[in-house]
Amino acid sequence: MTRSEPCRAAADTVLMPEALLEFTSCLQKQPPPCPAMQRATSNEPEEEEGSERALTEDEIAAAADAWARGAAALPRPWQPQKPVLPVEGMRNVLITSALPYVNNVPHLGNIIGCVLSADTFARYCRLRNWNTLYVCGTDEYGTATETKAVEEGLTPQEICDKYNAIHADIYRWFDISFDCFGRTTTPSQTTIAQDIFQRLLARGFLLQDTVEQLRCEGCQRFLADRFVEGTCPFCGYEEARGDQCDKCGKLINAVELKSPQCKLCRGVPIVKPTQHLFLDLPKLEQRLEAWLEQSWATGDWTANARYITRSWIRDGLKPRCITRDLKWGTPVPLDGFRDKVFYVWFDAPIGYLSITANYTTEWERWWKNPQQVELYNFMAKDNVPFHSVIFPCSLLGADDNYTLVNHLIATEYLNYEDGKFSKSRGVGVFGDMAKDTGIPADVWRFYLLYLRPEGQDSAFSWSDLMLKNNSELLNNLGNFINRAGMFVCKFFGGAVPSMVLTPDDKRLLARVTLELRRYHQLLEKVRIRDALRCILSISRHGNQYIQVNEPWKRIKGDEKDRQRAGTVTGVAVNMASLLAVMLQPYMPSVSVAIQGQLCIPAECFVLSHDFTCTLPPGHRVGTVSPLFQKLENDRVEALRRRFGGAQPEDLAVEPQAKQTPPAPETPVAPTDPQRLQELTQEVARQGNHVRQLKAHKAEKAQIAVEVAKLLELKQQLALAEGKGPQVPAPKGKQK
Repeated sequence: MTRSEPCRAAADTVLMPEALLEFTSCLQKQPPPCPAMQRATSNEPEEEEGSERALTEDEIAAAADAWARGAAALPRPWQPQKPVLPVEGMRNVLITSALPYVNNVPHLGNIIGCVLSADTFARYCRLRNWNTLYVCGTDEYGTATETKAVEEGLTPQEICDKYNAIHADIYRWFDISFDCFGRTTTPSQTTIAQDIFQRLLARGFLLQDTVEQLRCEGCQRFLADRFVEGTCPFCGYEEARGDQCDKCGKLINAVELKSPQCKLCRGVPIVKPTQHLFLDLPKLEQRLEAWLEQSWATGDWTANARYITRSWIRDGLKPRCITRDLKWGTPVPLDGFRDKVFYVWFDAPIGYLSITANYTTEWERWWKNPQQVELYNFMAKDNVPFHSVIFPCSLLGADDNYTLVNHLIATEYLNYEDGKFSKSRGVGVFGDMAKDTGIPADVWRFYLLYLRPEGQDSAFSWSDLMLKNNSELLNNLGNFINRAGMFVCKFFGGAVPSMVLTPDDKRLLARVTLELRRYHQLLEKVRIRDALRCILSISRHGNQYIQVNEPWKRIKGDEKDRQRAGTVTGVAVNMASLLAVMLQPYMPSVSVAIQGQLCIPAECFVLSHDFTCTLPPGHRVGTVSPLFQKLENDRVEALRRRFGGAQPEDLAVEPQAKQTPPAPETPVAPTDPQRLQELTQEVARQGNHVRQLKAHKAEKAQIAVEVAKLLELKQQLALAEGKGPQVPAPKGKQK
């Protein structure tokens, strides 16, 4: 075999892009669409012919021509004004991710389902010079906040202030590029929500009805579902909540509970009628179907979003209650209902508008401008009905030229190892814990996006995280970019050498161009996970190209060989430059590091559809260093144990003789004294809180939650002291 034959084989060898997962099982079961939606089809990205196919001469010539044009062929980077506002004649993209509940610390599944997916797409849009605004914030009203306030002995406002800061810190660490991260407890929220309500009322889209509800005479209040506990009418579980039984999983109407108790005072509530307001969805159904037909025909909705929406409207919509007997919420501005607040699922999506209004007084240019603005909503699938039916019906009924969603992007669920994330049981990695693992934020971003549940549920796995880090990041992507840069430094004095392209090189350029265009095709359809495979495929091409041509050997040969070494090095370092830009939506810090190491000009940090020579002969690179570190098995196993959910109850019942000694932990470097002091104080405070709960004979479930928090704090303290993350030995008698 001649030298050119392996080069040609390497250039032609490509791993087929992973087939896009179809929502086949769902579609087989889905009900037939209503007549108004017969034309709505699933806008899945059309599969381009596989890149193993033979390249045409035109494709090869076009790729060589684009390469030769260099940076001059790239679009000029564009910076939007601040605040970002729609611009006439540009593509104006408005991006939201479902507002996280303020009372919860988000786990990895929450992060990939909403903010990280939206952030990746927002970064891609900006690289395309699309005028992009990304807004999000914490959902702060409702029963969940009141419940959390009772648990922690704080006011609802104090709970919101505390957890809004926690959320903001987590997303900052994950490098989420919000244009505005706000909250729903603002005057703007009240103003806009009440305006939409008044417009619905004036147009006859609200109705009143009587609801049977539990009322605690001791607390002098109607009880929201989460404030009631009793015996499940289905399975007999004695600690069922007023909305759902944790044992059998069935949904419950609070008045159906046997032996109900008020969770606040332990009194016995009584059933009393109360008046509530309902959104008259049946009256809005025809408008909704007409809008859905248009949105599905022109926009990108994920298959699960379409299926869930069809399921909701299949048998006809029912009126939906929009008020609650709570104190913490947006007040209802109507006589007879002024002691009530808006139900959180009527109120919360309006937070997108109010957060934008707090960002700019010209918020209506985004939210009352469907002619110029494309709206993308990102969420997990459980949020779909509220964004595809209830919220659009509210805006359609308000009849004020509101911007409605064009592209509804819903993920399936991310599970943890063999189960589900659980803060109370200490199972899984939550956002505030990720940085304590010592694994960089960009590695977390990469892995979560790599297994993003686009067509079906997926599961986080420590073993798989280690495998993907060590194979895809370290050995594939990092290895190629580091070698390309090092060859420039070692063999050519830090300056990109001259390049004389052979037919095999031009074929490689065409292959890379195919992957780049596939990357665009997938991201334009918001297939974020699959587009990431294109990046890894390009770096595999690069590694094969280097291995076949062996520039480290050719540099020692005659003039022809040295020229060949220069061409291979020059092409490889330009592939690395392209990868730096393509990586930016996924791993922004790594992207910046590559840009710095290769000294990529700022005007070249923009995406086009062609692979061009952005680092021409003579361009000088900087200091090149490894981008990734190997994850060792011992370290990963220690992290698996730490987040595996060992609880004090489990340890207490385990006979001492059967306990397995913990495996040796990897030593951890002690942290700074100030952090040690803070953690010591937090452990003391939480310990006192647990003792007080026990002294006052609080509920077992509440005590278990607080004990889990105490154990987590103790583990963090142990790590900070340089000890292994071990669960403290249980106290009390041993069998």
